[in-house]
Amino acid sequence: MTTRAPLHRVRRLSAVLLTVALGSGTLAACGDDPADGPEAAGNAADAGFPRTVEHAMGETKIPAKPAKVVVLDTGELDDVTLLGIEPVGAVSPHMKTEGGFPDYLKDKIGDVKDVGPMEEPNLELIASLKPDLILSSKVRHEKVYDKLNGIAPTVFTETTGSPWKENLKVHAEALGLEKQAETALREYEARAKALGEAVKAKYGGAMPSVSVVRFVAGPTRLYQKSAYSGIVLDDIGLTRPASQNSGDPEMTMLDVSPEQIDKAEADLIFVTVADEPDKTQQKDVTSNPVWKDLKAVKDDKVFTVPDETWMSGIGVQAAGNMLADVADAVGVELPKP
Repeated sequence: MTTRAPLHRVRRLSAVLLTVALGSGTLAACGDDPADGPEAAGNAADAGFPRTVEHAMGETKIPAKPAKVVVLDTGELDDVTLLGIEPVGAVSPHMKTEGGFPDYLKDKIGDVKDVGPMEEPNLELIASLKPDLILSSKVRHEKVYDKLNGIAPTVFTETTGSPWKENLKVHAEALGLEKQAETALREYEARAKALGEAVKAKYGGAMPSVSVVRFVAGPTRLYQKSAYSGIVLDDIGLTRPASQNSGDPEMTMLDVSPEQIDKAEADLIFVTVADEPDKTQQKDVTSNPVWKDLKAVKDDKVFTVPDETWMSGIGVQAAGNMLADVADAVGVELPKP
């Protein structure tokens, strides 16, 4: 899980805008849209709707199978597009240096509206999209849950990052796509395991150790086994150095100074950059003799990989991209899905 800045107070909606938003939601729920007629109601019933979903904020009744979905974090964006849904609204990654939505999902996003920023989602814009489901997490948007739930049925997971597989199940339940999610997760895990076997064979029967280094504005971070990226690497079966072997979900990263970068010692080092390089300690770290003395550096086994998949993606599709990066780094063929 990445650490993000505390949420700023979201500005209060005007009484008129709130009335419009709530009115729109009420009309949609009452079936004024032709798509909510008897035929649509029958289809919803066949799909297990209406249904009540238990989640981090309590229970939410979802009257019909959602079609217009707004997602307020990157894990949710990965999940809904994985399940074949193009959201009507989403927030772009808050630390993506070039701005915009993730490149790895560009073929699945289409005309989605940016309803960010992450810290203060645009409630008026969200309401204007007339969604029938909003997905986010308590750690991100607890303060505006009631306002979001006033616009459309809203389902929150507790947090992001470490529990990404469980979060997928929650999102799938809200969408009525549980079987699709189970299949996608099972296929990913089988592929990760097959990749691990290929890597192990490449290294003569012993798994290499892997370090994950992230350059951000501030101290450099080493990501733990309990972080999203760490879980993916663990699914492959790769070993981690002692500095990154914590399974504690509350301890997903370790800040280090340039002089402490020896804690990144491993056979392979994967590097991501979350901010403009000159805002980070990347230059100080990589010019430091301690860095240059690392085995992976000497062996030319340091690989720069996309931050948007290794850190921000937090879903099956991003994990698939991670598998490809590991296969390329090791020099083995990526197992087919």
